[in-house]
Amino acid sequence: MPQLFLNETSCETTADPDRVNRAMTELVRAIVAVARVDRPGTVLVAREPVNALRLAKDHPIAKWVGSPGAKELWQRLLLMQTKYPHEDAYPDGETFSDIAYSHEGVPVTGLGAAHLMGGAGVSLPLEPCWDTDRVTLAREELLDEEDGGSAITSVEVPHAATREHVDTHLPWIHEETQAALRDGLSGIRTGAELWEQCPELFLHLRFLPHVEKQMRELKQYWVHPVRKRLAEMDRAVQLWQPGTEFDEPQWGSFVTPEHATRKRDYCKFTDLDGTQQYFDTHLRFTPGAGRLHFRFLKDTRRVHIAHIGHKLGA
Repeated sequence: MPQLFLNETSCETTADPDRVNRAMTELVRAIVAVARVDRPGTVLVAREPVNALRLAKDHPIAKWVGSPGAKELWQRLLLMQTKYPHEDAYPDGETFSDIAYSHEGVPVTGLGAAHLMGGAGVSLPLEPCWDTDRVTLAREELLDEEDGGSAITSVEVPHAATREHVDTHLPWIHEETQAALRDGLSGIRTGAELWEQCPELFLHLRFLPHVEKQMRELKQYWVHPVRKRLAEMDRAVQLWQPGTEFDEPQWGSFVTPEHATRKRDYCKFTDLDGTQQYFDTHLRFTPGAGRLHFRFLKDTRRVHIAHIGHKLGA
C-alpha cells in the first residue's frame, strides 16, 4: 500500500473535545483497516511524531488517548511504521521546493506529499470537505527559466477519513500489495530491470534505439519515478478515446512543449521510421531536472520516446 500522509490542515480547526475524540477514533479505525490488508506496507507519514500531534486547537493527542475506547487503537497506531516530517518520505536530496499544493486556497503540505509520492491522504473528519474518498488539489509548479512563471493544474489524491472511504480503495490497495508480492512494477530496482520488462509492461510505448542505454544507466533514485511516468503514459493511451473532447490522452502529470529556441537546438531526433521529427513535448520527473521527451502518434495509438534523463542541453 502507498504511504498514508496525514493532512495537517484537518487538525487546525476548533471543535468540541468530544467531537474531536470521535473524529480521531474514526480516523485511526480507517488507518487500521488499511493495515489489515497490507500490514508490512502501511506507513503513516505526519509532520511530527504521532505522540506530539495536535488534533485541533488546544487539543493534544493525549486528550484522545485518555478517552473511552481509545487505548487499544492508540497501541495499534504506535505499532505501525511511521515517518515524520512529511519530507522524510521524499527521495534522498529531494525537497520539491518548486511545487506547492493547496485546497480551496489553503496550503496542504501532507496532501501534496501524498500526490508527489503516489500515496493517499488521511484526515480528521471534522469538516465536511474531508468527508470524501478523493480530494481535488491545486498544484502550482515553477516553470523553467525559459518559460518563466508557474503553472497551476488540478490533481486528485486518494483520501480517507473513515472506514467507508477505505472500502472504496480496497481494489487499489490489493493491487499494490499483489504487485509488490509478485515482484512486478513495485519490485523493479534497476534501470536494466525496467528496460527488460518494458515490452510486457508498456504495450503502447515505443523507444528510440538510444533510449535503451539511457534507461539501463538510470540512477537508482530515478528508476521508480521513470517507471511511474511510463505506467501513467501507457494507461493514458489505453483509456484515450478518439473523437472525444480530449485531442490526446490525459497524461496524468504536467506535460509542456519545449521553448521554441530549445526545440530548434535540442529536440530533433531520428524517429523509428527514419524521419527527422521534433520531440519537444516533455514531462518531468524528480529528484532533479529529469525530463522525458516524446511524440504521440494518433493513427497508431503509440507514444514514441526519444529521451529519458537530464534536461536536454543542461
